[in-house]
Amino acid sequence: MLRSVLRAAALTGVLALCAAPSANAADPDDPPPGRAQMGWKLHDERSADRSAAADTAVSGVPGIDVSSWQGNVDWSAQRAAGNRFAYVKATEGTSYTSSYFTQKYNGSYDAGMIRGAYHFALPNKSSGATQANHFVANGGGWSSDGKTLPGALDMEWNPYGATCYGKTKTQMRSWMNSFLNRYKTLTGRYPVIYSNTNWWNQCVGSDTSFANKSPLWIARYGSSAGSLPPGWGWYTFWQYTDDPIDKNVFNGSYTRLKALATG
Repeated sequence: MLRSVLRAAALTGVLALCAAPSANAADPDDPPPGRAQMGWKLHDERSADRSAAADTAVSGVPGIDVSSWQGNVDWSAQRAAGNRFAYVKATEGTSYTSSYFTQKYNGSYDAGMIRGAYHFALPNKSSGATQANHFVANGGGWSSDGKTLPGALDMEWNPYGATCYGKTKTQMRSWMNSFLNRYKTLTGRYPVIYSNTNWWNQCVGSDTSFANKSPLWIARYGSSAGSLPPGWGWYTFWQYTDDPIDKNVFNGSYTRLKALATG
């Protein structure tokens, strides 16, 4: 996603290739509460060929994801650029809802794009079920109209502190299942899971059961999606660059994307 001056400052240092983010206290360049977004710390995971990723012809249906960092979005221009779907940040934890959500969520729909909402998880703040309630109550629901994607659960590095939010792998799996099961109770289907393989292996571990519930949205900035978290044999979405905005592809045809939205 487009980065602010604050974000740019965080990138000025030379980054070690595939270095893991620190598990210590929050970095002074971390976002203010509520402003985290997909891939906030993924720059630490960039592969050697990341610089060429934005120019690589990636196979699949193109789309973008956005948060409050972009302000209001020109959705007609995004559709004219070839994008056919969008995910919009709705909530974070239980204390934040995006003030730009309606413009983005409705605007992308009105422009003829298939859209969905995503929730930035803060597992150290409240239970998974509580955060699922907050998400669905503030735009994260789903309807079988063929233009609404299931909500997405953003599981990645903690922008404000310890990498795994102070949880063991067992505790993290329990938290995620609490969110997934509550979301399914409320909407009738499981959410998409957005994550990065390195973070997943460190904080979630080898449990393969999540692949039986949720489509995978893999985050890796490079010319290939790389290895996937345990259990998934393929990805449904791939976020392959943030230059100049978070770009994604759906792994299939437009007809199959509509089928995912329809349920």
